[in-house]
Amino acid sequence: MTDPSDPLLTLPDSLRDAFKEPLGPVTTDAEELLAGVDETRERHGSPDETPPRLIAVGDVVTYHLREAGRVPDVAFVDGKTEREAVREEIATALDAAAERRVAVENPAAGLSAALLDALADALAAAEPVTIEVTGEEDLAALPAMLAAPLGSTVVYGQPGEGMVRVAITPETRRRARELFEGLTGDTAVAAETLGVDPDGFDGTDAT
Repeated sequence: MTDPSDPLLTLPDSLRDAFKEPLGPVTTDAEELLAGVDETRERHGSPDETPPRLIAVGDVVTYHLREAGRVPDVAFVDGKTEREAVREEIATALDAAAERRVAVENPAAGLSAALLDALADALAAAEPVTIEVTGEEDLAALPAMLAAPLGSTVVYGQPGEGMVRVAITPETRRRARELFEGLTGDTAVAAETLGVDPDGFDGTDAT
């Protein structure tokens, strides 16, 4: 039986450079970022999908959004930033948060079935969810971009630069799908675990 914490998908060396480039605008101003989140929700939200979500990938990003007054609908945390432990004030603040928590294991440069399943459940939840990752959550932004409703925003950290804001539109979904399908492993099973139809998904519809 397959261990749900084993990598279902892994990042090949050929794609590493593609993931180093930010997939959206970069800012250090959380208020400016949240203004962009609200604009994306208004411009790109679809009545045919569930309400747009705010997904934060990383402890520091999650902390800054919370400090600016916005609790992410889905937050991925692993206690680290750039492979070092986060500052005590950040760890303490996040540990004190009252949101429902789900623990998963996820390997470096990979995506486990456990993480994808937790993401799908969190996106469907009525209340905010924090996904606590043992291992690394660096690649979690990609499946979040693929599965989040139109009008959502995925925020992740760009080392040494700030926070990347990715507005979920048909165009960014298509880009996410291209990157997702470039990962090594069974992308069809991964998409099914995530709740995305690998056959019918054309960048405009997620299930």
